[in-house]
Order: sequence, then structure tokens, then C-alpha cells
Amino acid sequence: MASPTVSNDALALWEHHLQDEADAAFLYRVLAQAEPTPKRREIYLRLAEVEDRHTGIWRKVLAEHGRETGVPSPSLRARLMAWTARRFGPSILLGLLLKEEGQEVKGYLDLYKETDPGAVKDAALTLARESAQHAETLSGIAGTSGEPWHRTESGGFLRNVVYGFNDGLTANFGLVAGVIGASVAAHIVVVTGVAGMIADALSMGSSGYLAAKSEREVYAHEIDMEREEIRMMPEVERDELALLYEAKGIEREQAQRMARDVMANPERALDEKVREELKIGEAHTTPLKEGWITGSATAVGALIPVAPFFLFESQAAIWTSFAIAMLSHFAVGAARSVFTGRGVIRSGMDMFVVGLGVAGVGYVVGDLVAKWLT
Repeated sequence: MASPTVSNDALALWEHHLQDEADAAFLYRVLAQAEPTPKRREIYLRLAEVEDRHTGIWRKVLAEHGRETGVPSPSLRARLMAWTARRFGPSILLGLLLKEEGQEVKGYLDLYKETDPGAVKDAALTLARESAQHAETLSGIAGTSGEPWHRTESGGFLRNVVYGFNDGLTANFGLVAGVIGASVAAHIVVVTGVAGMIADALSMGSSGYLAAKSEREVYAHEIDMEREEIRMMPEVERDELALLYEAKGIEREQAQRMARDVMANPERALDEKVREELKIGEAHTTPLKEGWITGSATAVGALIPVAPFFLFESQAAIWTSFAIAMLSHFAVGAARSVFTGRGVIRSGMDMFVVGLGVAGVGYVVGDLVAKWLT
């Protein structure tokens, strides 16, 4: 019988951690088999041995609460990851394992904070520290820096402009096409398009404001978590700070000495880690400014399919609107490639096809609704 003080949900969570550790041990051995470099192969085997020990920790915790378990077999997900590594090389699996170790650190830190003093709390702290060391090791092999359990990416001004413009263009183009399909008078197209433009701009502007506000809250959460990590595992944080200094060209002994000096003052250490590792600097914008930029870009994009109706009449306005909107879809698709990493032509053509589909669907729906109403 399980201890009455432990819920089934807690036992299920511990079994989940047990499976994760067993999967990690299995995958590190797969990495070792696929790795041609002897030094890296040895590192992966040592990491696998540590994961075996982690598996033993969770088996012991579960046994103490009445849940006897063996060593779990690799999960289907782990087997698929292993197949990928064997077919396409260890580098793909390395990135996935780095992400997994980062998630484990965060999960164990959360478990540590939420658990009463005892064996589970001690295990969570031990596993968080060792998983952080694993993540540090993998980051070194992968040639990356920073802690993968933190998420501090920011969209930026240009991204807000491009995506706001894209949303306004696509949504209002579909709306205008639908009204045209209904065969209404030109002034109704203009009124509908302008109303759609205003609605889109307000919607995207408010979304941009809330997103920026949420990002500030995420940063605050990440800083709080970093503060807790400095308190709970100062040795790991000190070593990581020393590595950051070494990466800047400082000699190892001097970097370690600087890291020790910084870590002697927790608040100074937090400021240094936030700046050097999380890359969270002084805010250069505000949620209100973010909302204004996004809303304005949306309004400009939404105006494009409407503008020709202010200048031309009848079929000339319709075809001009269609041509300008389609060219704009291609252009904004090409601009999106800056963020997606895809080819300019392919990304532009994707958006061109999306715009064409939106126009087609809008036109057909407008035509059907008009016929149904008459």
C-alpha cells in the first residue's frame, strides 16, 4: 500500500521522472555508439552512468512509498529519437537531449519548491544540480551557451511590423474579397474594408500590448528562478559564470577567480547572470509602444486591398486591389523568411498561395451568402 500522505498524482509524476531518466540513459548510450570521437564517446557513457544512478534514486523513492518498479524499458519516443540518431547522425539527438536536460532542470526545481522536506525534496535538489551539470556539458559539446531551461527570446520591432502587416493584409483581403463576391456597391466595399482595417488594428494592437506585458512577466519569472538557482546550487552557477568569462577570452584561472568574487555577493551574482547569461538588459520599449507599433503595421497592411477603391471604379478597382494585395503577400512572405530561415522565393510563394486561397474562399462565401439572402 502506498503511503496515505502521497497522492496518486504524485506517484504518477515520480514514475514519469523515472521513465525520463531511463530514456536518457538509453539515449546517451545510443549517442556513444554513434559518436566517432573517443573523448565524446567517453563523456556520453559517463552521462549514461549518472542517469542510471538517477533511475535508482527514483526507484528507491517509489519503493519507500509502496510502488516497487524495475528499470523501465525505453519509451516509444526514445526509440524514435534513437532511430533518428542512428540514421542521421548524433548531432540531431544531441540538440534534443540538451533540450530534455533543460526541461528536467526546470521540472526538478519546481518539484523541489513544491515538496515538503524529506527524501523526495532531497532527490529533486540532487537531480536538478546534476541535470544542470549535464546541460552544461552538452552545451559545451554543442557549442552553445546559456541555460536551456530559460526562455528569453524577444520578438523585436521588425518582427512586430512584419507580422502585424501580414495579419492586416490577409484578414482584410479576405473580407474585401467576400464583399466583392456578394456583388455590392463600391461604397459598401470601402465601408466594410475600413471597418475591417480598424477592427484588425485594434485587435492586433491590443494583442501586441498584452504579449509585451506577458514578456515582461516572463523575464521577471526567469530572474526569480535564476535567483533561486544561485541560492540552491551556487557551485554550478559559479562554474557556469567562469565559462562565460572564458568564452570572452579571459584566462581560466582569472575567470574562476572573477566568478568566485562575483558569487560572494548574491545580488551582484544575480545581476551578472541576468546580463551575461539570460541576456536580459534594460528594456528599450514598453507594452504600450509595442501595441502601437503592431496596431499601426496591421492598419497599413489592411489598407492595401481597400486603397484602390478610393482611386478607381468598378472592375479597375477590383483588379488593382487583387494585384497589389497578391504582390504584397509575396513581399511579406519574403520578409518572413528573415525569421523562419526559409528561402526567400519559397517563403514568398507560400504567402502568395495563402493570399490567393483567402481571396478565393472569401469571394465564394460572399457569393453564396448573397444568393442565399436573395
